[in-house]
Amino acid sequence: MTVSTSPRIRSKTIAATLAFVFGALGLHRFYLFGARDIWAWLTPVPTLAGLIGLARFSNLGQDDRLAWVLIPVFGLSVAVACGTAIFYALMQPGRWQSHYNASAQLPETHPSGQTNWLCIMIVVAALMLGAVALMSSLVMSFQAYFENQVEAARLISQ
Repeated sequence: MTVSTSPRIRSKTIAATLAFVFGALGLHRFYLFGARDIWAWLTPVPTLAGLIGLARFSNLGQDDRLAWVLIPVFGLSVAVACGTAIFYALMQPGRWQSHYNASAQLPETHPSGQTNWLCIMIVVAALMLGAVALMSSLVMSFQAYFENQVEAARLISQ
């Protein structure tokens, strides 16, 4: 007796939702590529480093230089996750089926690859959150850079 297993069908809506909500932890990659995907295991590393930076900033204050380095890493992780959610949500149905459901050989009109209202809401939310995260990361980086430059100039002038 042979057990026939049908190929796993991956939904574009689920992938976009996972990328938006848990993308900084890499859960969308586990959903799409499985537990053997090395990038799924490496994705949480910069996110956790950024969270450590936030904790250090909260506990040690503004003068902690390591926190100033790690906090933008968290913001960039969130921005990349939002960009990934947008990429998945707006992918053409035929391209989605050929790339993520190739083994199932689904037609382009199959519901798993269609863009629905939830995908559009994810795109809107990801644009808002991703823009805030990216701008915040840039602001933190520039502020740390310019504060270091001012401090170096003060040391030179003394």
